[in-house]
Amino acid sequence: MKKIEKFIVSENSNNKRLDLAICENFSNLTRSYVHKLICENRVFLNNKIANKHQKVNLNDEIVLEIPEPKNCTKITAQNIKLNIIYEDEHIIVINKPKGMVVHPAPGHYDGTLVNALMWHCKNNLSNIGGVLRPGIVHRIDKDTSGLMLVAKTNDAYYSLVEQLKNHSIKRTYEAIVYGKLKNSNGILSFPIGRHKTNRQKMAVNFENGKIAITNFELIKQFKQFAHIKLNLKTGRTHQIRVHMAHIHHPVVGDTVYGPKNSIDLKGQCLHSKTIEFFHFKLQKRLIFTSELEENFIKFLAYCEQVN
Repeated sequence: MKKIEKFIVSENSNNKRLDLAICENFSNLTRSYVHKLICENRVFLNNKIANKHQKVNLNDEIVLEIPEPKNCTKITAQNIKLNIIYEDEHIIVINKPKGMVVHPAPGHYDGTLVNALMWHCKNNLSNIGGVLRPGIVHRIDKDTSGLMLVAKTNDAYYSLVEQLKNHSIKRTYEAIVYGKLKNSNGILSFPIGRHKTNRQKMAVNFENGKIAITNFELIKQFKQFAHIKLNLKTGRTHQIRVHMAHIHHPVVGDTVYGPKNSIDLKGQCLHSKTIEFFHFKLQKRLIFTSELEENFIKFLAYCEQVN
């Protein structure tokens, strides 16, 4: 079953090539995938089949027909090692490694956490999230490591999603950021939405953003960097990375929101350290903690050495 996506061309995309305008508005679609859609006559400009050489104008309507992936009705189970912190018949707590995509998407149809879960759970995962996201109730970025909750049953899924909505799940992250913090703790309350000119990024957006709240606390200040702890009150896309960049302390290793000469650590020094939630079947709150990712530990040691 195909999915229909559409948007109206804004000033930011005016007079740009069609594929560029589409990629700016859909950060999850790669340029090559958009080209494929255009060549398959799945892109329409003002109700007419579009071609890749066209440019778009202000207020043009772009419609995309996105077909389901060929394997979307049967995700391939792959024998990929998982770092399981806790598991019972209802819930799994995973320590996701940096570099692993959470679920299949255009450009990433295998090697994902879902592929690994399908193998480990033998298809015993909640199906509410859809074919591509069985058991997935929340995500962390590909290049962020740490704890994630996965639902094996539909009852568990409903319970965890409700807790996410009412912000009763407590998530604590650790990060290494650039610079010296003026305050040892604080609350960052800036709305987050799509970047005005680069639709592949998020940004603090006071016009169209959604409320986002992050608490931070200094663990240790170094000469050039700071090791901090963060608590999420909301769960917006790239929330920590956007908030820290907004106050001029981007996460080390973040090549998207960090400085142009960002230190390349094959991912950012950002780790989902602890997670606390209510287990609907055990009728009690559980809390789990994970070890920091290897490159995070190495860079932390470097900070200590040059301090």
